[in-house]
Amino acid sequence: MFVSHLPRKSAPLADGDSQRAAAVEGRASPKGQQTKAAIVDAALRLATQVGLEGLSIGAVAELMHMSKSGVFAHFGSREDLQISVVNEYFHQFEQEVFYPALSAPRGLPRVQALFANWMKRVAVEIQSGCIFISGAVEFDDRPGPVRDALSSSVTTWLAAMHRAVIQAQEQGQLNPDADAQQMAFEIHGLILALHYEARFLNNPGSVARANTGFAHILSRYGAPPHPAGTAAP
Repeated sequence: MFVSHLPRKSAPLADGDSQRAAAVEGRASPKGQQTKAAIVDAALRLATQVGLEGLSIGAVAELMHMSKSGVFAHFGSREDLQISVVNEYFHQFEQEVFYPALSAPRGLPRVQALFANWMKRVAVEIQSGCIFISGAVEFDDRPGPVRDALSSSVTTWLAAMHRAVIQAQEQGQLNPDADAQQMAFEIHGLILALHYEARFLNNPGSVARANTGFAHILSRYGAPPHPAGTAAP
C-alpha cells in the first residue's frame, strides 16, 4: 500500500493528500488499472449518448456506483477523463478498422479494406454515435487538450488512408497523377455524409449510396488504360 511506510501514529492525511495517495496507489496496482479501464469504458458508453461535453466526474461515478472521490483518484480532472475517453475510442477504432486492413495486400485491396472496415464501424455508430464527429462539433472552436486529442486522432487516421492511396498509386492500381489527398478527402466526406444522412435524417438507403459513392471514387481515380502491347507496372 502507498502509506504502509508511514509511522503508525502519524497524523491522518488531509483530504487532498488522501486523494493524491489514492491516485498513486490506483495507478500503480493492477487492480487500480482494471478499475481505471472500467471507468473509461463506462465513460465512453456515456459519451456516445451525451457527448464529451456531457461527461462529468459525478455522472461517471453514479454510473459506476462509486464515489466522486473514487473516480477522482484515477482522473485528476474532468478534462483528463475526456482525453482518456478520446484515446480509448481511437484505440478501439484502430483495432476494428486499421489493423485488420493491414492483412490485405498493399495497394488498392488495402484501400478497399480500410473503407469496408470503416463502414462496418459506422453501421454501429449510426445507433450509438461517433465521438470524433460529435466531439468536432463540441470542441471545434474551443482550443485546448481535448480538442488537440480529437484532432490528433482524426489526423492520424486520415494520414493512414492517404498513405494507403499513395501505395495503390505506386502499385499502378490508381492513377499516379491523381491527387491522393483529394481522394482521401472524398472518402472521408462519404463517411461524414453517411453519418448525417443515416443518423440525423434517418434516410433509408444511405449505406448503399455511400458504397456507390466509393465505387465512383475508385472509378474516377483508377489507373489509366495501358496502350496495346504494354504491360501494367
